Amino acid sequence: MRRPSLLVALLVLLLAACTQEPDDKPGARWQPRPGTAWQWQLSGRLDTSVDVPVYDIDGFDHSGDTVARLHREDRKVICYLSTGAWEEFRPDAEKFPKRVLGRGNGWEGERWLDIRRTDVLEPLMAARMDMCRDKGFDAVEPDNMDGYRNDTGFPLTAADQLRYNRLIARLAHDRGLAVGLKNDLDQIPELVGDFDFAVNEQCAQYGECAALKPFVEAGKAVFHVEYEVPTGRFCAESRRLKLSSLLKKYELGAWRQAC
Repeated sequence: MRRPSLLVALLVLLLAACTQEPDDKPGARWQPRPGTAWQWQLSGRLDTSVDVPVYDIDGFDHSGDTVARLHREDRKVICYLSTGAWEEFRPDAEKFPKRVLGRGNGWEGERWLDIRRTDVLEPLMAARMDMCRDKGFDAVEPDNMDGYRNDTGFPLTAADQLRYNRLIARLAHDRGLAVGLKNDLDQIPELVGDFDFAVNEQCAQYGECAALKPFVEAGKAVFHVEYEVPTGRFCAESRRLKLSSLLKKYELGAWRQAC
């Protein structure tokens, strides 16, 4: 068979390159494994001396330089955001219309959001995810993800919560960020495939830690915190379930006791 000339071959290669889809998809996401040690600090001066591979810190309060410093120390960094409640002290607070603000969630200056209004909330949450990505975070911890089980002031249903939580997961994944399911234990069977890890508060205190087994069975970390139960009462179960468990104080400063 007659071989094509060099010029023809080059033209074919050039044409193929021009017709390929642009490779603009994010790379592989970080996937923390069960038992991964971590530090969760949302208040006070950040203590970077804790020798663990994962830090979970406030996305608004810390700069890209802080994230880069933690990366240089070979740590992954999770961006804490409130996605289900409004916080009056955030720089974007005025962008949330009053019609989506519900009752207080028990924390000063915070109110539940009407998660049914994704037309309003999606662009606001997308902007927050952009912030986490642009600062170099590896993952997002979206908080207040179980409003449908609380007195929010809105008639939220389980279906509303599933729809919203999956939206939040998609917004993170579209930006190459891993994302954790915060609490929302009852919906874990439906959502374990949408999230890369779990973050839980007080499952031992309320006898609920077994509900987190689907994440561990899927090879995904469960980052777990207790506030009122001493480590001697929950660490044995945490080790059996392969949870990454800490005892913390409610203000979530630097202090910690790990299992």
